Amino acid sequence: MTAAETGAEVSLDPEALRPLVSGRSIVVKLGGSVGREDTLPEDATLLQSLGARVVLVHGGGPVITSWLAKIGKETRFVRGLRYTDAETLDVVRMALSGLVNGEVVARVCAAGGRAIGLGGADDSLLFATVRDPELGLVGEVTRVNPRPLQAVLDAGYVAVVAPVAVTEDAAFLNVNGDTAASAVAVGLPADRFVLLTDVDGVRGTDGSPIRLLQESTARALIEDSVISGGMIPKVEACLLALTRQTTAQIVDGRRPHALLAALAGSGQIGTAISADPPV
Repeated sequence: MTAAETGAEVSLDPEALRPLVSGRSIVVKLGGSVGREDTLPEDATLLQSLGARVVLVHGGGPVITSWLAKIGKETRFVRGLRYTDAETLDVVRMALSGLVNGEVVARVCAAGGRAIGLGGADDSLLFATVRDPELGLVGEVTRVNPRPLQAVLDAGYVAVVAPVAVTEDAAFLNVNGDTAASAVAVGLPADRFVLLTDVDGVRGTDGSPIRLLQESTARALIEDSVISGGMIPKVEACLLALTRQTTAQIVDGRRPHALLAALAGSGQIGTAISADPPV
């Protein structure tokens, strides 16, 4: 792989990457709209071979929407989040924990890696409470149990996490994948957090990508509706991750080897969001 192939202006030689990732925990959010042609399975397998501890938290919005349409169920979003009633929740659980999780695991294994799928109920990995009654059965993660993740990573596997959480009384809640990924990044804790999506990062008022974005500016852009729709939970996820890291990244996962380019430190790919400097 070369810098030209990725659009990055840095070397992606594996040995150059090794000191940047070996022994480090890397949480990656894989967007549901990133298709089978992406290079994430190969990238995750390479990172695993270089000694990285890789956690993939996947979405699955298009799959959920497709199956809801098959049963004649309308899809509705509130502030960029899927409204979830009991029937929708059943579809969410089947789509995320079954279809999508299994496919991501299979693709990593087909690329030569080793992967195990997990859901929020596995050893109570993700605990949540109802986020907002207006959203229905959508959860806000209140606690992450890192032990199942650590066990999988210690055994040499990539952990693949479906963003479905449980409550204290064993009920299930739908959790936005971006939100779940950032909670996992904080709870593990992770050394790096990269959010892969289908756009080239955050765009400013003129429509051009913003490569570097500080926390206070990101919050202002949300307040001014420059950042809107589905980008809001992505940016908010990065802001949450900043409680344990100095930088979080939103990257176009459709670009070949986008994850490797992001970890290598390319300033020409996606948006890096950093904490405000101390005053």
